[in-house]
Parts: sequence; structure tokens; C-alpha cells
Amino acid sequence: MASWRLVRELLGGVDVAVEVVDVRDPISTRSVRFERMCGELGVSLVVVLNKADLIPKGVGLGWVRYFKVYEGLDAVLVSARERLGTLRFRGLVKEKVREALGGGGVGVVGVFGVPKVGKSTLINVLKGRHSATTSPYPGTPGYTRRAQLFKVRGGFYVLDTPGIIPVEEGVESIIRMNPIDKIPNPVQTAVELIKKVLQHNPKAFQTTYGIETQNPPEILKELAIKRGWIHKKDREPILHEAAKKIIKDYLDGEIKYYVKPPKQPKTQHP
Repeated sequence: MASWRLVRELLGGVDVAVEVVDVRDPISTRSVRFERMCGELGVSLVVVLNKADLIPKGVGLGWVRYFKVYEGLDAVLVSARERLGTLRFRGLVKEKVREALGGGGVGVVGVFGVPKVGKSTLINVLKGRHSATTSPYPGTPGYTRRAQLFKVRGGFYVLDTPGIIPVEEGVESIIRMNPIDKIPNPVQTAVELIKKVLQHNPKAFQTTYGIETQNPPEILKELAIKRGWIHKKDREPILHEAAKKIIKDYLDGEIKYYVKPPKQPKTQHP
């Protein structure tokens, strides 16, 4: 994972920064510290609200409005995987590069974001072809560990960067910053994740797994039983397997969940 010193160093070499966040929960997957760093260095910033195919369009547009009106940031709604909104995104990036360079020259666009927000897929969109090596989870082959520079159509370079650590700590930080098999206490992490999901979609696990209870430990137990994850010796359900399944399905968008944009701006943490 990139250090803030490295992030600052990388920002010093770009003309436009793209911060990719998960539109299902933009606040938990953004970094206010990174955004402020862009402002301090005079780097133009575009917030990409990715995975738009996983939420209602009205909710996504509400988040675009939130970032523009309340945060004063340029934001665009896309689904890099489904190629939705990508033309608008490319056009906005080109416009930002022209503004940064005063209309001439070859600019550098840096793409930043925490793991599993679709950063590599978005870079493929900018490149115009599927040639970047992608991998779903940190710690597996293909996960970006070093910055890489790509020449793309449109007269600029794209800098693919290591992930950045979000300011807010919590379950999102745990599940995105660690390989699933190395998450500390996966059962407790899954319980916290289940609680979070149920706050916004009480029927999420009924829809995904056919489990009606809203008790997090019982959800894990029932899922383990349904999948046949049972200890042979004592016939107890293997909860950590169910926990890893729920975490993976959440990251993959299999569990229906999204946070609605706030009606009023929230005070940002320092």
C-alpha cells in the first residue's frame, strides 16, 4: 500500500488526479486527505463514482450532485465494467488536461483509489483496450504495487498508482486493505459488514441467499449450513468460511446494497 509520502510524490508529477470511489458507499471509499493534498499541490481533481450498474441511476446522480454542490468537486458517474458513462468521463479528463496545460502539451493523469473500486478497469477504458493486468483482490497476482505509466489516446499519459488508504477507518478499510484469507478475525469483520448492509437494505441477505433472519451471527450460521460448510467431527457450521463468502460477495457486488446521499453536507474530519 502506498505511503502518503509516495502519494504526494506521485501527485507532484501529474496534471490531473482521478480519485475512483465505489458509488455504493462513496464516503467510506473516498479520502478527504487525498483530496486536500490535491488542493494543496494545485492538482486538478476528478472524482469518479464507479460501479453505477449496481445502484439505481437516481441515487448515483444524487451522489454526483452531492460532490459538486456540497464538496465543490467535479464528479462523474460511471460503470467501467459495463462501459456506462465512460465517454463523458474521457471527455471530462481531456478537458481537465487542456485546462491544466493551458491548451497545449502532453499531460499526465494519475488514477488513485483504494483497492477493489475498479481502478484497473477504468484505466482500461482510458487506454481504449483491455491490456492492463487486473486482479480482484489485493495481495493476488496483478494487484498494482508500483506506479506504472501508460500512453493513451487523446494526447496524454495515464499513471496507474498503488492504492491509497482512506481517512475513515472501519469495516471498509479492513476488507479492502487485506486479502480475504488474511483478514484479521473474519467472522467479526463479516458481522460488522452484515450490520452495515442491513442498515441500508434489510432484505439484502434474503434476496442474495434466501436467509430471512436479520441476526448477523445467525446469517453466518445459516449460510454455512446451506453451503455444507460443517465440521465433520462436531457437526458445527464453519463460520469463517461463511464470513469470507459474504465479504467476497459484497466486494463483487453480489449483495444488493447502497448508501443514499445525505440531504445536508456533513462536517469533514481533519
